[in-house]
Amino acid sequence: MTAKEDGLPKKDQIEPAQERAETRTEQRDTIAWNRYFVFFSITVIGCLADLGTKSWIFRELGMPGGRTWWIWDRVVGFQTSLNEGALFGVGQGQVSWFAGMSVLALVAVLFWLFFLKAARAWILTIALSLVSAGILGNLYDRIGLPGLEWNYANSLHVIGEPVFAVRDWILVMIGNWPWPTFNLADSFLVCGAILLAWQAWRADQTGEKNSNQ
Repeated sequence: MTAKEDGLPKKDQIEPAQERAETRTEQRDTIAWNRYFVFFSITVIGCLADLGTKSWIFRELGMPGGRTWWIWDRVVGFQTSLNEGALFGVGQGQVSWFAGMSVLALVAVLFWLFFLKAARAWILTIALSLVSAGILGNLYDRIGLPGLEWNYANSLHVIGEPVFAVRDWILVMIGNWPWPTFNLADSFLVCGAILLAWQAWRADQTGEKNSNQ
């Protein structure tokens, strides 16, 4: 009695099915080229936009202590500032530590996206490209590449010393209180973090839905 007569699939029917299953698995594990393109495009363009706007504003308004350029009077404007810490001025003077953490964060992003295959998800690809643009933009400042010199002294530096600080320039007033100045890199970091939180929430909701079925 043959395999066909027994109602069992023949060997030449099993092998193509296995090959198709293996092909589908390989396709799921492979990162499409457009993920690389989108990630590096957003990262590079975002970083260049951040550095370009910083250079332009500091060229127009000069070092901190100069004039404020109001776009909406007493609400939104441009004002140069130098931040030797992190977001909102946290950790002032810890420039080397923040620079080192930035490098580690970039390595972690690339590892997660392209080695652990997180880039298969569009939201993660876009979110981490924004985060990378923000990290690179501020890292450029922290290692002193703009070539600025301090025009005022404080407990961390003296006049004429090289600047190893992030250039901020966007000023937003909340009533009479000025929100800490920030830049495009900070905005990219915040937007990336929001997208990551949204992706985590979506994954959690999907998991709960599947567990209830």
